[in-house]
Amino acid sequence: MQTLRGDRNTASWLVQHPCSAEDQAAMTAMRAIVEPNKGKLQGIAARVPFDAIMEHVSAPAGVVYESDRVGGVLGWWCRPETARAGQAVMHIHGGWFNWGSAQAFRHLAGHIAVSAGVAAFVPDYRLAPEHPFPAAVEDIRACYAGLTERGFSKIAITGDSAGGNLVVELLVHLATNNASGSETLVGGVALSPVTDLALSGDSWSTRANADPYFTQPQAAELVRSYLGGHDAEDPFASPLHANLKGLAPIRVHVGNDEVLLDDSVRLVERAVAAGVDARLDVWQGMVHGHLGGIGRLAASTETLQLIGEFLIDRFAKAEKGG
Repeated sequence: MQTLRGDRNTASWLVQHPCSAEDQAAMTAMRAIVEPNKGKLQGIAARVPFDAIMEHVSAPAGVVYESDRVGGVLGWWCRPETARAGQAVMHIHGGWFNWGSAQAFRHLAGHIAVSAGVAAFVPDYRLAPEHPFPAAVEDIRACYAGLTERGFSKIAITGDSAGGNLVVELLVHLATNNASGSETLVGGVALSPVTDLALSGDSWSTRANADPYFTQPQAAELVRSYLGGHDAEDPFASPLHANLKGLAPIRVHVGNDEVLLDDSVRLVERAVAAGVDARLDVWQGMVHGHLGGIGRLAASTETLQLIGEFLIDRFAKAEKGG
């Protein structure tokens, strides 16, 4: 088991979760299936198999799905039967900015909706290479504005992978000069976010063998497709480089066996240094997208529980003006 750098292991903002024997066995079996295809999902041809993977996430009970257009952006509502009125989650799906769809991610978002007790909307933001940066950023901002126009008084933002990048970007945008809609934001959750499009984190090498999905050449091509020649260190493309002061409370979850581990570690480290209420949960033995293992992995269940507790707490405090 690889560990984080020594001084980070004892950081107050870091919580490390051990891997159970049952989860270890499940991950070993999963690796045997996926590792032969490591790094092979490339280009728009990967959209169909990527969506098929996400469609295998177990469906949560008691959730009704409905297509809609919010802020001019198509997407899917995930509505638990007991959802509280006036509050919502916007979940931004992953896929390296090139893949993914709201429909394929509806079950994952549905689990988050149930955990928070509110409806969740998943926008189908525009994808690269047809629509490079900043198209996705523009769509996410428009969708958030659309939710506020619908009358939602309290909104949380969640997202995974590339969606986690867009979560942090939106939080930065709303914190800058008290942008319109900032008063409705209660907090954010980023799952294995891609925060550094320069791909400079040490974990691209230290976790290169442990990660069963991604390789640096594969990621570099996907990022190149998304940026379309734009500067990888632009803070609105790579929120790791943004001014994080004033950010809403945020929780970040990442697997210890991910090449994207340092994207999370460095983001939370910098956020805490900027005075942000931020925390990083690192899950030993877990890989990218482990929340999708709901019903199969104890770590997935525990991650979802922590997400739900955080969101419920943030909604309650926001209603009280805290």
